[in-house]
Amino acid sequence: MEIIYNWMDWLLPFEWAEFTFMKHALLAVLLVTPLFGLVGTMVVNNRMSFFSDALGHSALTGIALGVLMGVDNYLLSMLGFSLLFALLMSGVMGSGLSSADTIIGVFSSTGLALGIVLLSSQGGFAKYSGYLVGDILTVGTEEILLLAGVLVLVILLWVLLFNRMFLTGMNPDLAASKGISVRLTEKLFVVIVAVLVTISIKWVGILIINSLLVLPAAAARNIARSMRAYHVYSVGISMISGVTGLILSYYLGTAAGGTIVLTAAAFFFVTFAAARLRKS
Repeated sequence: MEIIYNWMDWLLPFEWAEFTFMKHALLAVLLVTPLFGLVGTMVVNNRMSFFSDALGHSALTGIALGVLMGVDNYLLSMLGFSLLFALLMSGVMGSGLSSADTIIGVFSSTGLALGIVLLSSQGGFAKYSGYLVGDILTVGTEEILLLAGVLVLVILLWVLLFNRMFLTGMNPDLAASKGISVRLTEKLFVVIVAVLVTISIKWVGILIINSLLVLPAAAARNIARSMRAYHVYSVGISMISGVTGLILSYYLGTAAGGTIVLTAAAFFFVTFAAARLRKS
C-alpha cells in the first residue's frame, strides 16, 4: 500500500489527498463504484431496484444477529443474513402467489423493523445508527483489499455469465428453451447483489445504498444506444460521481455518501434532459 500512496502523492498534489483517510476513501471509491455501475445495469434492466433496497434494509437485522451471537465482525453476520434473506425473498417471489412489489415490500419492512426491535431491545440502537448514513472515511486497508477481491470476482462472473443473466432477466422462457437454468442464474445474480450491498453498507449507508446502484445505470440508460455503451456509461458515471462527490464532501464538510448520490442524481437529470432534447 505504501507504493500506491507514494504514487497518489505524486499524481494528486492537492490538500485533500494529503490525509491517509482520504487516500483510503479514494481507493475504496475507485473499487466499489465500478461494481455499482456494472451490477446496477442489470438491476435497472430487471426492475430490481426495490429488491436491492430491501437487502439494504435487512442489514440492520444482520447487525442485530451479530450482536446477539457475540460476533465481533458485523460484516460476517450481515453477509450471512443478507444471503439468506435474498434467497428466501427470491424464492417467495418465484412462487407467483403475490406480486413482486408486494413481496419485496413485506420483506423490506419486516427486515428493517426486526433489526430496529432487536437492536433497541439491547438498549444501544444509537450506537449502530451510523450504518443508516455510512461513512466511507472509515474504510481501512483490509476492507480495500476485500473490495479489490470482490471487484475481480464480479468482473470474472460478468464475463462468463453476462449473456445468461441478461437473457434470463429479459425473457425467462426463452432462456429456459436455450437450456439455461433460469432459477440458478436468478439466484446467482441475487447473491451478487446481496454481497455488493452488504460489503458497502458500512461506508455508503442503509438509507442511500440503493441510490448508488440505480442512479448511474438509470443515467446511462437515458443516453446509451447499445448494451456496450450502456455498461461503459454506467461504470463511468458511477466512478465520476464517486470521486467528485468524495472531493466535494471534503471541501463542503458534508457526508460523503450523500454527496456522491447527489452527484449521481445530477448526472441522471442532465442525461434525462439530453435524451428529451434528442427525441424532440
